[in-house]
Amino acid sequence: MSGDGEQTVDRTSSEERVALLEFREVNTHYGAVHILKDVNLAIYPGELVCLLGGNASGKTTTLKTLLGMVAPTSGEVVLKGEVVNDKPISYRVENGVTMVPENRRLFKRLTVKENLILGAYLRSDKDGIEADLQYVFELFPRVEERLSQKAGTLSGGEQQMVAIGRALMSQPTVLLMDEPSMGLAPALVQQNFDLIQQINEEGMAVFMVEQNANMALSIADRGWVLQTGMVVLDDTAESLLANPEMRAAYLGEA
Repeated sequence: MSGDGEQTVDRTSSEERVALLEFREVNTHYGAVHILKDVNLAIYPGELVCLLGGNASGKTTTLKTLLGMVAPTSGEVVLKGEVVNDKPISYRVENGVTMVPENRRLFKRLTVKENLILGAYLRSDKDGIEADLQYVFELFPRVEERLSQKAGTLSGGEQQMVAIGRALMSQPTVLLMDEPSMGLAPALVQQNFDLIQQINEEGMAVFMVEQNANMALSIADRGWVLQTGMVVLDDTAESLLANPEMRAAYLGEA
């Protein structure tokens, strides 16, 4: 970002590239409950990939484990070739991973600008921070109009813009998104996905957990489907959309 203009996205086959972020045989537990079961996945530069599945399938736990909020009981979380199982969230953020959480999770009593600046709390490059603020304003002109407003007074769509902007202020190379369409008015869902696609097309890898399987797959390169903590489908978005099993289970078609 930082105003450097559009980047070229490398969409060559994943076998020829080094993963930015991956799971290798990851298992997680909450107490005695086995949540993720031998999960393998990899996110490559420039990709937009989605993780689909029903309630309690392990989707949010996957995101929390990638970010370091949950520690795997076995297996490896690998960031740019380094095993980071024992690294804190701050280390992962400093090294390019950040998340737009479910329901935005803004600091509602702080202003929009204060929320955005908090996204850059690990940075000290004032010029770069200012450049990235301008990038956020280019993406979301309405955010610039609301800078002095308390975040809690914004509409759901505006809060989502601020949440994405806050995440972008950390200069991520992988943007994790947890249910980005949740709580949005139907008229705003398409706009939201258009913006996610735009961010991706400008060079950022995006890993998205989303209930709206049709919408997610319509903009994704690849996808995984989780079922009771196990990956049961792993394919291109186009193939998943055409998969009869996928259509019956997750797209509401017989």
